[in-house]
Amino acid sequence: MFDDPRNLTSELPPKPAARQRKVSLWAYFRLFRQDILSAQPARLYRAWMAEMRTPFFRSYMCNDPELVDLVLKQRASDFPKSERIRVGLKPLLGESIFISNGETWAHQRRIIDPAFEGGRLRSVFPAMWDSGVAAVERLRPLADGSPVNIEPQTSHVAMDVIFRTLFSVPIEHEIAQAAYEAFCQHQAAQPVATISAVLPMPKWFPRFHSRKTLKTARTIRELIGKLTAQRAQAISAGTAPDDLSTKIMTTPDPETGQVFETEEMIDQVAIFFLAGHETSAAALAWALYLLATHPEWQEKLVAEAHAALEPDKIYFSALSKLRQSRAVFREAMRLYPPVPMYVREAACPEIFRGRKIKPGSQVILSPWHLHRHERLWENPDTFDPSRFDTANGKDCLRSAYIPFSAGPRVCPGSAFAMAEGPLLLSILVRAYRFEAVEGDRPVPLAYLTVRSKDGIHLRITPRLGTEKQDPAP
Repeated sequence: MFDDPRNLTSELPPKPAARQRKVSLWAYFRLFRQDILSAQPARLYRAWMAEMRTPFFRSYMCNDPELVDLVLKQRASDFPKSERIRVGLKPLLGESIFISNGETWAHQRRIIDPAFEGGRLRSVFPAMWDSGVAAVERLRPLADGSPVNIEPQTSHVAMDVIFRTLFSVPIEHEIAQAAYEAFCQHQAAQPVATISAVLPMPKWFPRFHSRKTLKTARTIRELIGKLTAQRAQAISAGTAPDDLSTKIMTTPDPETGQVFETEEMIDQVAIFFLAGHETSAAALAWALYLLATHPEWQEKLVAEAHAALEPDKIYFSALSKLRQSRAVFREAMRLYPPVPMYVREAACPEIFRGRKIKPGSQVILSPWHLHRHERLWENPDTFDPSRFDTANGKDCLRSAYIPFSAGPRVCPGSAFAMAEGPLLLSILVRAYRFEAVEGDRPVPLAYLTVRSKDGIHLRITPRLGTEKQDPAP
């Protein structure tokens, strides 16, 4: 008999213990290297703004919704991406849209945005569906009730979605599989949330990358280059499929008429791997854990999936019927935002809440703290997908919810992710029951994204009627 997870539902979802006392700068650096989330003081869950002063820099974390709106939306060009973020991610991402600024970023955005227009979502929906079906098959040998680390499984399906929608090949494709394996190694070698990224060191401070970081980044880029070269040949021959990579590679900048060159395309595909795969994988894993610890919500999604998803046909209109699944996925990203902090840099003198901000100062926006802010959200640490139907939830959704950032630099694939996540979640819970493992609570930790320190272990068993048949075509 498996452990009954219902006694876990009264517990709040896992949250790192915040730092309760002041520490020296160097002690903070040591804590930061261990875990960026637990290194932060508890007061940030109530503060509108916090300032950090050192002999080398000033850093300001902004939780005031008005300041968040100012930095991300009203005057985004005055708060460009921090150059220190570029240093940390450049081996893999080159000059991708995630870390570029100014005209380079604007040029990239004019080409990439059309690939993610509403109509394109309909065209990639079957590929998302196929990835979900393949994930159900991969889980079948593991669905015997034994504890399973679900994070590698969600990582696998999220990468499968990327390859199918970008290059029309499943993850089992030789190059795709090699790229996926290299990316898994890169995750462990190069976190986004490094000290040099969030804590601005003086310019003379050396920035190093490990050999493993450089090697895995080089391997990934070489593999992406092969796929890109193959697609360029297919485009020239008129045999290329109408997927995202074809769209991006053939779309000219409406202002300059230029298209992406090979190296530029490699940069952009690399960020799709990072932002499109890693963030979706993290959010899906946490969503499954939250459903495992809240079985009443899991059953709501099962009933909705049976009503919305036809067993033998693929209907794009089914997405609009997955309201409960969408709410669960949205709530999972509120509690566990894939990217916990965004780092900007003040380009000119500012005044924030009466304080003078010098040019070059770091401006940190923290979805992790904003989404759990005690003065904004009702019961901020509670898992409650229905909160978005309340007045407080609707208000915070507009002013204090930024899992995809906001404004001009909002993630171009946000609609893509909000289709992918609920669809995969519905396909998986319709096929399998996910149950928590007694005494095994995951500990959130910031790697490339907010993952669990030692994995997220769940028991998986087939639902009645799905043991020997596919839940989808």
